[in-house]
Amino acid sequence: MAITRRSRRKRADADGASDPTTGTVPDPAPEPLASKVTAGPEPQRRASGRFSVADLGPVLLVRAAHPRQALLTAAGVAAAAALAGRSSRELGLVFATVLVGQAVLGWHNDLVDRRRDAAHDAAGKPVAQDRLDPGTVWFALICGVLLVVPLSVANGVTAGSAYLLSLVAGLMGNVVLRTGLLSWVPWAVSFALYPAFLSYGGWGGDAHGDPPEIAITVLAALLGIGVHVLVALPGLVADNEDGQRHLPLRIALRIGAAKLLVLACVYTGLVIVGLLVAGNAVGLSQ
Repeated sequence: MAITRRSRRKRADADGASDPTTGTVPDPAPEPLASKVTAGPEPQRRASGRFSVADLGPVLLVRAAHPRQALLTAAGVAAAAALAGRSSRELGLVFATVLVGQAVLGWHNDLVDRRRDAAHDAAGKPVAQDRLDPGTVWFALICGVLLVVPLSVANGVTAGSAYLLSLVAGLMGNVVLRTGLLSWVPWAVSFALYPAFLSYGGWGGDAHGDPPEIAITVLAALLGIGVHVLVALPGLVADNEDGQRHLPLRIALRIGAAKLLVLACVYTGLVIVGLLVAGNAVGLSQ
């Protein structure tokens, strides 16, 4: 019995002092409001206030320039120039010219599609997400144009004119023909001008070469169509919701997006093989 009373007394002492008149233990004092706030949201608030490199203006500009497509295109054209026997400094000039031109195309595309991307909550679109001011992108685009013109001419006047025409075709493709059956035309025209850019190109504005082989030009145009389909694949659902009926979407509605992906990869691979075979057989220039 003594053990029982002592145990009860210990529990009473642990829970709080008992009332001497009633022998009952009073309710514990109310917990302060601040202590009731869970610790979960607090780290999130602290994390949201931390400095992030991804929010820097230059980083956001790079993201808006479609960097993956820009790098792949510039590397592909530079690789074609290397196979044609161009010198190292000319390869660097070709790479820089195409890279800047592709950045201009990417910025223009994000500006044109700003409202659509925002409506569909598209990921990786800092302009549509209001993380990057459109005026800043327009400024970068104008600077890119002012840079790509002398870079293009540095490959030779004829070669530079061919590349600038391909750039104009790409810019036009961002605003016209893109939603209909002829969506592939700007891509085909733009890529078809790459062989002329390489064939006539050299080092310095007075560089001149020979016309490109017709077979290479046709295959380059076909490659542009394949790239168009691959680039359009991630946005097929949004394009369909908006009522667009460009070529990749029409094909996807018939055979399915998964089959279109396989078909586009096989098609593009075969065209690249064809370009390598034709380049080895007849060369780039006539």
